Amino acid sequence: MLCVININGLAQTAKTENTNLNEIDGLYQAFTKGNIPKVLDLMDVKIIWNEAESNSLAIDNPYIGPEAILHGVFIKLGELYKFFGLRNIKLHEMSNNQVLATLNYEIISKDGKSYTVQVVHPWTLKDGKIIQFQQYADTKKLAEAEN
Repeated sequence: MLCVININGLAQTAKTENTNLNEIDGLYQAFTKGNIPKVLDLMDVKIIWNEAESNSLAIDNPYIGPEAILHGVFIKLGELYKFFGLRNIKLHEMSNNQVLATLNYEIISKDGKSYTVQVVHPWTLKDGKIIQFQQYADTKKLAEAEN
């Protein structure tokens, strides 16, 4: 029995996954600093973005392209809440050019109530650009924060 191990292929996969992790880390850093142009620049022009089912922003799922995400999601977050932030971000490398993020949304509603929402974001990348996003969130808390 002959076993051949392609070390070069493994190194390339590890390098790609590490690059993907760095890209998503950069996205969250830009978002927490309010640098939305940088966030949008990390996205492929044909990115497919899905908000969690039962989230009020899911009404126009899927959002295709950065411009649709800007107007359909990011601008609406500012309209829905007094404050929207990200906390406790943990990134996890996955195979197939994917990165998984576990985190919390910290929200202050228009009436001043605070909410912490547990969420998961799977990201898919290709050639250094984000091509797909899916949000999984406690949509009951998101709905409470909107009212």
